[in-house]
Amino acid sequence: MPIVTRPPLAALFVACVAVAVTAAGMAYAFSLRPPATSTTQVTTTTPKDDLRCGKAPCTPLTSREVGTDTVELLAGGDVGRIRISGPAGRDIFESISAQQGAKLSTDSLQCVVGEVALCLVRGTAPGAVVGEVLLRRAGAWTRAEVPYLASGDYLGLHDVNGDGVADVVAVQSACGQAPCPRRFTQVFSVVGESDLGCSAVVDQPQDLPGWPTVTPDPASLRSECAY
Repeated sequence: MPIVTRPPLAALFVACVAVAVTAAGMAYAFSLRPPATSTTQVTTTTPKDDLRCGKAPCTPLTSREVGTDTVELLAGGDVGRIRISGPAGRDIFESISAQQGAKLSTDSLQCVVGEVALCLVRGTAPGAVVGEVLLRRAGAWTRAEVPYLASGDYLGLHDVNGDGVADVVAVQSACGQAPCPRRFTQVFSVVGESDLGCSAVVDQPQDLPGWPTVTPDPASLRSECAY
């Protein structure tokens, strides 16, 4: 009859301890593994601008920094918007130039910082450049009541009389409805009581001072603008 021998008790104890240590080590190593990387794609949605131009969302054309304010020009279809954002809040104006049929572009916004900050929005219409002016006084933005018209293909801002506030400079055709190159400059004061007047007629636009950025000499202006 075969004799069955049992391992000594001490050997069994050592074997059990070894198995327990191995199992604990495997569990600890598993816990140290980095978490599995998810393959799910995360899509980030950019908030859409809810400002609308007619039936379509407005498209930003250009913007200017005026001190701590940001002036943006937006358009869509035949509608234009001017949005001004700053510490005082947000103002939105509808573009009168666009209402009058002017086409706005990335070159349609000009701003000049001064004692009174001015922004000119201008667009091209058949036979003329049409513009409007927004001004900031004491942190508040308003719109000048009068739209501006230039029949000689130029409308811009320049401090003509040196009072620290930009004026509206318009180049006008001296030929009425007939096409011709003769031009003169008309200067409007946005904040003054009266306009600065008109220059003499020149034979070519290139003869205007500062062309293509017209900067008339105030001494050359006359109050009469009947040409």
